[in-house]
Formats: sequence, structure tokens, C-alpha cells
Amino acid sequence: MNTTISIIIGIAVLALLLFRQTQKRSVREDRKPTLLLILAVIGVLDLVNYLKDNPANGTAIAMLTASLVLAAGFGVIRAYTVRLWREDGTLWRQGNALTIVLWLVAIGLHFGADFLIDHDNPAKGLSSAALMLYIAVSFGVQRLVVQSRASHVLAV
Repeated sequence: MNTTISIIIGIAVLALLLFRQTQKRSVREDRKPTLLLILAVIGVLDLVNYLKDNPANGTAIAMLTASLVLAAGFGVIRAYTVRLWREDGTLWRQGNALTIVLWLVAIGLHFGADFLIDHDNPAKGLSSAALMLYIAVSFGVQRLVVQSRASHVLAV
């Protein structure tokens, strides 16, 4: 997929995620992670297609790996900014302004990896190609931690 198209789609997905993060939503353990799986599959396909045409050196792969670890770390941190509460027997969740700020910082740091990769590196633009995978990892880890926190609330 074209890098520009990947970025546009990534921004649209991020906007949807940010909107949904701030909405009051019930916590259901039976909810299937459909959006997460779609993002992960698209992310892996984008990355594989990019790497076919743009070989990456060890530095680029190390930067991508570090970026994905950072994505997971931000997912954990953001999960603790999500408010969980009971109302009328239902468990609810809702992110806040800090949740949004942490998403934006995380995405900024992900793109910052492109600037750290040598400009002569043939894998320039690797961060753009890995955007959907980055979002999937970060969102997935956040989801898991929120679900774990919710199960503790349900147990009380």
C-alpha cells in the first residue's frame, strides 16, 4: 500500500480510536476484538509489503522493534487513565484527556523513529509503513490491561 494512503488510513483509524476512547462504553468480556484483529492483519500486511520493496538494515529493524515495545508500554500506561465504574449493575469505562494526550505522544514518538534512522537508509518511511501494526499493538495491550482491571472490579 502507498505510504501516503497508509498514513491517511492510520490517521482515520486513530481518530476513530480517540473518539471511542472518550465515549462511555460498557465493559463486556465477551466482546470480540474485531477491530484489533483487523488492525493487526492490515498492519502486518502493510509492513511485509513495504519490506519487500525497501530492505531494512539492522538499525531500522531495531528501531521498529523498540517502537513496538514503546507501543506496548504506552498501552499499559493509557489503560490506567481509563476510568472504570459501576452504574445500575453495569461496569463502564471511559478514557479522558490524558488518554488522548498519551495516544498523540505515542504516535509522535513512533514517527520520531524515522528521524533517528539514517536518511540514507533504504528503509526510510518504515514507521509510516508500520503505523497500523503500531496502533494494533498499543491498542491491544491497552485493551488487555483494561479488561484485567475490569475483572478485578467485577470480582469486588
